Amino acid sequence: VQLQASGGGLVQAGGSLRLSCAASGRTFSSYGMGWFRQAPGKERELIVYISRKGESTYYADSVKGRFTISRDNAKNTVFLQMNNLKTEDTAVYYCAVARWLSTRPQAYENWGQGTQVTVSS
Repeated sequence: VQLQASGGGLVQAGGSLRLSCAASGRTFSSYGMGWFRQAPGKERELIVYISRKGESTYYADSVKGRFTISRDNAKNTVFLQMNNLKTEDTAVYYCAVARWLSTRPQAYENWGQGTQVTVSS
C-alpha cells in the first residue's frame, strides 16, 4: 500500500481543513489507518485511528470533539475533517497503516509524505 496525504494549508484559528490520504493497492481495506502529527521539536503523535472497516475509531484527547476520521474503502481514501482548529494544531500531518490500533509510530508502515497544517492566530 502506498499512501499520499493532501489537503493541508494555512488557516486561521477556528477554521477548518479536510485532509485526505489516498492509497494505492488492493489491500487498503485490510488495514486500519492512523493520522499522526509532528510539530517542530516534538515527537510524532497519533491523533486519530480508524479500523479497517471503519467500525471503530480512536481520538486523542487533544482533538476529540473537533476532528473526525472517516474512510471510503471503495475510493481507497481516508479523510480527516478538522474543525475549530487551534494554533497548537500546527504540525506536519502524516497518514500510515497498521492492522491494529497502537499509539506507537513503530507499529505503523507505509507512511505518506506528510502535509503541512499551519493555524494562525
